Amino acid sequence: MADGDAPGAAAAAAASPQASAPGPSPPPGWRERLRAGLVGTWASLWFVVGLGLLYALRVPLRLCENVAAGTCSLISGLIFIFEWWYFHKHGTSFIEQVSVNHLRPLIGGTERSMSDPASLSSSREGETGRQNVSECKVWRNPLNLFRGAEYRRLTWVTGKEPLTYYDMNLSAQDHQTFFTCDSDSLRPSDTVMQKAWRERNPLSRIKAAYQALELNNDCASAYILLAEEEATTIVDVEKLFKQALKAGETIYRRSQQCQHQSPQHEAQLRRDTNVLAYIKRRLAMCARKLGRIREAVKIMRDLMKEFPPLTMWNIHENLLESLLELQAYADVQAVLAKYDDISLPKSAAICYTAALLKTRTVSDKFSPETASRRGLSTAEINAVEAIHRAVEFNPHVPKYLLEMKSLILPPEHIQKRGDSEAVAYAFFHLQHWKRIEGALNLLQCTWEGTFRMIPYPLEKGHLFHPYPSCTETADKELLPTFHQVSVYPKKELPFFIYFTAGLCSSTAMIALLTHQFPEIMGVFAKAVSMISRTCVEHL
Repeated sequence: MADGDAPGAAAAAAASPQASAPGPSPPPGWRERLRAGLVGTWASLWFVVGLGLLYALRVPLRLCENVAAGTCSLISGLIFIFEWWYFHKHGTSFIEQVSVNHLRPLIGGTERSMSDPASLSSSREGETGRQNVSECKVWRNPLNLFRGAEYRRLTWVTGKEPLTYYDMNLSAQDHQTFFTCDSDSLRPSDTVMQKAWRERNPLSRIKAAYQALELNNDCASAYILLAEEEATTIVDVEKLFKQALKAGETIYRRSQQCQHQSPQHEAQLRRDTNVLAYIKRRLAMCARKLGRIREAVKIMRDLMKEFPPLTMWNIHENLLESLLELQAYADVQAVLAKYDDISLPKSAAICYTAALLKTRTVSDKFSPETASRRGLSTAEINAVEAIHRAVEFNPHVPKYLLEMKSLILPPEHIQKRGDSEAVAYAFFHLQHWKRIEGALNLLQCTWEGTFRMIPYPLEKGHLFHPYPSCTETADKELLPTFHQVSVYPKKELPFFIYFTAGLCSSTAMIALLTHQFPEIMGVFAKAVSMISRTCVEHL
């Protein structure tokens, strides 16, 4: 991943106009004033030139007669001139580009022959797009909520389902991967739980968990399922996870003693390790939610030391959030120094926490007016660069932090650099940004400058790889239907499509009116011609 620090000058230039303007400059000379005046009147000049061209061509184009007869020679000439200009500048036909890239996909054009080079090219582009979609990896949200105690409460109050079927199906696959193994047939309770994790109906899963406990009162995975889905308060969740911890530690010690007996016992040890690590992590999250933050930090640190290979849980992100709640910024910086490395995968929590720490040193005294007069200091440049880096990684986060967009409950899985990750990050970290005076103000003044640094994010990045185009598809599957998915870069039709559509529509309307009311349109054309002639004479 191409990660690094941008030059200070680039960050200052890409910041907001208020925050990046240099100090006082000498008054402009007559050349600058003349250039500014010309720039301010360019629209009027073009209008006058257009009227002059229209007046000069009225005779050879026989404007009045052609309009009265319902022809479109003038419009055709303008389209021809525009096509010639576009082909001369871009080396391709504008109408062909619009037809192939925009209109043909909308109307579902027929397949070309594979012998056609253009068809081969488009097929390669399609294969590349499918490969990009397959490369978009969905990650488990390290700060996901509890289904019974938190997600279900939203359903009770509003009747809305915060989790999509796709998201819950991914969780079911995770549960089967982490909490089951090939040796489940050796223990009847594990066999029951293997079926329970595959059940779609929550009531069926809960019923199967109780059946597993009847067979074995030390079935840790059964306690996990009940804590996640049946418990309705965090206090009840913690009680069940403490029972699961006692059972999980007993089973884990037994598996350690038998791990070398056969490959099945080794697989069983891996499963029991996953179960124990999951229980401790969820207990730490319960302590965090109940206000025992130092206890949560201790559990997380011990867990990271005891099971260092289990990086798929991303426990360091839980630790970062808890340390920010304690306002232990030195400890936060120490965690970032270990995990914000070029060889490790990035996340919104990593990038935006790094930006928050650098913003904290200057945000309380930052003022756009002051910065515009004296320029940015070294510390402010570093803070702006950190914000640009974070926004480039995930451009959806600032709108949630600045409360320009409503938050929802975060999903159980996220798409990195996508809207789902932005929701998950802002849901827990908005309070940390609000706590630091001026942090949101500095973010508001500078975050949009990132987009000027990377005008074509799908083709080329600045500090990271190009923005993946498949995030929108994954986010629509992960986020509920009542949430409007944020899309980046915003897909807008080019101006020339609107121009061509308006030109064709007006041409058709003029032709229709000329055919229906030839005399009136002839009078109207003469009036327009006279007005144009009068304007040119006055000018």
